[in-house]
Amino acid sequence: MAKIVYGAGTSHTPVLTLPPEHWHERAKADINNPKLTLTDGRTLDYRALHAEVGDKYADQVTVDVFAEKGVRCQAALDRLADDLERANPDVVLIVGDDQDELFGTDNLPVISIYFGDELVMHSEHDDGSIPAWRVPVREGFAMDDFHRFPGHSALALDIIAGLLDRDVDIGSSARVSNPAEAGFGHAYGFVIKRLFKGRAIPVVPVLLNTYFPPNVASAKRCFDIGRFMREAIEQSPADLRVAVIASGGLSHFVVDEELDRRILTGLRDNDADMLRSIPRAALRSGSSEILNWIVAAGAINGMQVAWEEYVPLYRTPAGTGIGAAFMSFCP
Repeated sequence: MAKIVYGAGTSHTPVLTLPPEHWHERAKADINNPKLTLTDGRTLDYRALHAEVGDKYADQVTVDVFAEKGVRCQAALDRLADDLERANPDVVLIVGDDQDELFGTDNLPVISIYFGDELVMHSEHDDGSIPAWRVPVREGFAMDDFHRFPGHSALALDIIAGLLDRDVDIGSSARVSNPAEAGFGHAYGFVIKRLFKGRAIPVVPVLLNTYFPPNVASAKRCFDIGRFMREAIEQSPADLRVAVIASGGLSHFVVDEELDRRILTGLRDNDADMLRSIPRAALRSGSSEILNWIVAAGAINGMQVAWEEYVPLYRTPAGTGIGAAFMSFCP
């Protein structure tokens, strides 16, 4: 019988692949983003955000502060990698979101499980125009080439069957037909590249649509699917040690420390009711990746938090950036 032996969550922001002196490159994207979303449901551009917030976080956007926070984040990632190595899983289930890498508007399921024997990464085409700072990002996301990583078809098929038996209408796919046009993206490549320590651990990718309306599942539905996923894993006849890792989040592209700490408290306390009640308005744009954590929380519900690290990474004086979070769970 398959058994979940380890759980984790990690942010996958590009700044985790960059030296601190290049973090300001991501700030440029925030300043030019016309659709910054707030937890209260509003959408505004940076000029409007700055008019409302002012330079409240100006002291947080220096290279020295970036460097100190970067050290904390990298130490947390190293610790997650060590914990995963000690757990020694036979397969890792990664819950991530796809952002026009494998799926697009021509085919965008609410949630899909990949049951192929091999994951092929989508390589960002470099015609010589990619700026130098983007090079380590592509490498850190394993999107600098058509990298191939092992899947675990047998367990994936068992999970799909188990979810169908529990009335979850799960999407599925088993092949990357043309990685030059579409393939696996950053949510999966970052975890494999940063946490696996070069080991070829088979992966079952869970692809959740978090970013793109109209078919984004609620927090309630995501938690319940995670719970059903655990039941399906434990029902599998395969003798496997399984790790579950959530990839992405927390709040961005406007940092909301209150929301992030609320999520982390819910995870720490195994508070299913709270996690299931997060409103849709708070889970839009980048903050929608919190849903990946909520699916994983359903799957590992009952496991205890071994440790956690939370680092709000502000990139602009008005508070854009990301709430970087790292959490490790043990049975």
